[in-house]
Amino acid sequence: MNRCYGNRIGRRGFLQAGAAGGLGLTLADLLMLREARAAQKQYDFLEPKALSLIHIFLPGGIAQQESFDPKPYSPLEYRGEMGTVKTKTGEVFSEAIPQLAARADKFAVIRSMTHGEAAHERGTHNMFTGYKPSPALLFPSFGSVISHEYGPRNNLPPYICIPNVPNEYAGSGYLSSSYGPFALGDDPQNPRFKVRDLDLASGVDAQRFARRKAALETINTRFGSMVSADNVGAMDTFYERAYSLLDSPQAREAFDIDKEDAKLRDAYGRNQAGQRMLMARRLVEAGTRLVTLTYGSWDHHQNITRAVKSQTPPLDQALSVLLDDLESRGLLDSTLVMVSSEFGRTPKINNDAGRDHWPKVFSVMLAGGGIKGGTIYGASDATATEPETDPVSPEDLATTMYHLLGIVADKELMSPGDRPVEIVDGGKVIEPLLA
Repeated sequence: MNRCYGNRIGRRGFLQAGAAGGLGLTLADLLMLREARAAQKQYDFLEPKALSLIHIFLPGGIAQQESFDPKPYSPLEYRGEMGTVKTKTGEVFSEAIPQLAARADKFAVIRSMTHGEAAHERGTHNMFTGYKPSPALLFPSFGSVISHEYGPRNNLPPYICIPNVPNEYAGSGYLSSSYGPFALGDDPQNPRFKVRDLDLASGVDAQRFARRKAALETINTRFGSMVSADNVGAMDTFYERAYSLLDSPQAREAFDIDKEDAKLRDAYGRNQAGQRMLMARRLVEAGTRLVTLTYGSWDHHQNITRAVKSQTPPLDQALSVLLDDLESRGLLDSTLVMVSSEFGRTPKINNDAGRDHWPKVFSVMLAGGGIKGGTIYGASDATATEPETDPVSPEDLATTMYHLLGIVADKELMSPGDRPVEIVDGGKVIEPLLA
């Protein structure tokens, strides 16, 4: 890969220019190499537009036709039974998301996402890592890469999953397991919600806790000097982060959703979508770098109209309030919100009044964190069968996301065996999406 971003050249291009030094350089070559090195210095440091990311994943494959890309002029067997609603920007969305339509100036929609994986697991891998699945290497999730690149902030885990780790591809992959996610272990919608292992054990006061911590550090130091293994170092990291949480009242308070005003909790919705998104806002406000949450099950092979009408209103309400809430707190500009799914649904309604798996074209929503609101990027064809303009791959989406977070997407990380692997291989920044 040899990509350009303005006056920056890609890592491989720089290395190729450097390798030419052994072949004999003219004055022009030397000047070019000097410029390449200067460009590379800039390339290694991107100014982040977003300080945090909330990744809302809709497992199962939400239909593009019944969400952000309806086809009102196609035949009934393609467009489905649902109508449309006009957005604030003059586009049309499905009637299932009227509140989001009223806020279309706050976010962008990619209508031309595409990949070739029609199986849930493989499509999910694409959308959590930016890589196609490989039998040779398990790639790290977005959250683990961000954790690796930036580490914790304000004593909070850098990467948190609500309520649990959603799938096997949301982990650290070939990176150390110390970069894996922290999972709440309970759902914020539960009336007696409590984050797992966040409080001191019964009968353990602060002094006893300090003594235990000191004793464990002594043992770990001795053991670590004799044994070198990833799981040992990872366990040390987990302990350190757990101690940081237990030692920090501010960090523990971030998880206490009962601190929120009851009216705001009601506005989000006292349901899975609402309380998970409210918790995500609390966590990024407190300092977490990436929060991943899931909502619903969108694998609608049967009766898609009824299913969408049932599941979508809480999503529409919660996501709309999340955008308003972030904006009112001055956090939307520094928080990237990404709503994705593993793929879309078939252009034509099947015999069971549903839609089947369809990775050839689907939609993704992006808001805040350097995204140009009111943007529709790319287009599907008249029946939502394939991209008509500007196809976007998972690599492109991941590269754009990392770019906004200040991470160079083709930076090389070390996999087992000291093999360098790019964070993303082959993606490009989608410039028209950037504010």
